[in-house]
Amino acid sequence: MKLKRLLILPVAVAMLASCSKDNSAPVADQTLSPFTTTPTFQNHVSTVTQTFDEGFEAGTKTAYADGNVTFTSGSWDLNLALVGTSTSDAMVGSHSVRIETTGSIAMNFNVTGCSTVTVKHAVFGSDASSTWELLVSTNSGSTYTQVGSTITTSSTTLSTATFTVNNSGSVRFKIAKLSGSGRINIDEFTVNGFDSGSGGGSGGTVGDNTNMLLGNPSSAVTNITTSPNNYLYDHTYYIDSYNRDAGVPNWTSWYVGPTSLGSTARQDDFRADTNLPSGWFEVGASDYSGTGFDRGHNCPSADRTSTVAANSATFLMDNMIPQAPNNNQHTWANFEDYGRSLVTGSGDEVYVIMGTYGTGGTGSGASATTIDGGHVRVPAHIWKIYVVIPNGNGDLNRITATTRVITIDVPNLNTVSSDWTQYLTTPAAIEAATGYTFFSALPSSVRAALRVEKDSGTGTI
Repeated sequence: MKLKRLLILPVAVAMLASCSKDNSAPVADQTLSPFTTTPTFQNHVSTVTQTFDEGFEAGTKTAYADGNVTFTSGSWDLNLALVGTSTSDAMVGSHSVRIETTGSIAMNFNVTGCSTVTVKHAVFGSDASSTWELLVSTNSGSTYTQVGSTITTSSTTLSTATFTVNNSGSVRFKIAKLSGSGRINIDEFTVNGFDSGSGGGSGGTVGDNTNMLLGNPSSAVTNITTSPNNYLYDHTYYIDSYNRDAGVPNWTSWYVGPTSLGSTARQDDFRADTNLPSGWFEVGASDYSGTGFDRGHNCPSADRTSTVAANSATFLMDNMIPQAPNNNQHTWANFEDYGRSLVTGSGDEVYVIMGTYGTGGTGSGASATTIDGGHVRVPAHIWKIYVVIPNGNGDLNRITATTRVITIDVPNLNTVSSDWTQYLTTPAAIEAATGYTFFSALPSSVRAALRVEKDSGTGTI
């Protein structure tokens, strides 16, 4: 088990404007109504703790007959299931659970509160595809109800399924295999603690290392009826304002510190987000193919290497934007590397806000305004803001008028320079392009100073 404490919250950023680069505020593109909102600012803060990440490494069971096994997280019932260790078992590490026919695995213990559950799954060996479901019990296993959609497992490579639970009470979980043919492997069963939604406006407390520490610039809310294009979506490891009609986030916000970075390998498990609200279009893993644009991460994979679950979460397709390859692989990669170097080399921690604005970019081929049959909008500009402070406690109170803020605004063109310092600008310029307000959780005098700060980029490359 990898027991990591991750504190998380909602932050913000935005989109809208011209295609040419200069150092003045970009001009807002009035045709982008789905990207614009009328901001009424509040600071909604949430804390999420990873309750456990069960890798099934500690237990042993070699037969399918029903029986209990004690793993690091607690006792589990394995019915028509065993602990697989063969070369045909798909696994992270040296063990995973293997379920046959209509078997199941179930927790014999409760946890208090859960926001999301993530599960790695694959077919065993060359077996046929199978279906399964996640079930939750709120009465210590007396009865169960299904969570999310039924999952089909067809690949021999581990994929990640994510389920939204959002229950603050006492819960336990069960995976039930539904189809009788084939066997499946289950690994890295991760339970993330309940998002309490504590804080707000001018009251409550704000936790360090949370993903939306500095405010909610677009006042994104979790209301699919009134705000489908400014939908606040907490992915546990990052938070975004998702735009249903554009098929991309308006902005994404996250924290990078020593607890965020580890040795977990890049998972590369690009996939549709099946937890989007019912009826919303789910961008698929191959939907960018042949478009001339990369699947550009908002929250990057390398910023989430503490656990497999954290890294895998960054490969959901609603964490992607159509990004010109040279922009993504050079300019953006260099800036992201620099941000992480502040943590690993300079002893800092960084609060990050990223977003896009405008419509239309040029990748490795022709220019485009949309891809995927019009389901995904191609942005004209991609921007990111770093707020950098020395590693420590009481982060919100330690941000002052002299805190370092690094902001870049890069055209979504394949001809951009790899030198990100050429695109330095101010948060105020991004605000002018998007209609959002950054740093709303900070005192007005501090916010006023930081929003006009333009970093020199000195010594960065």
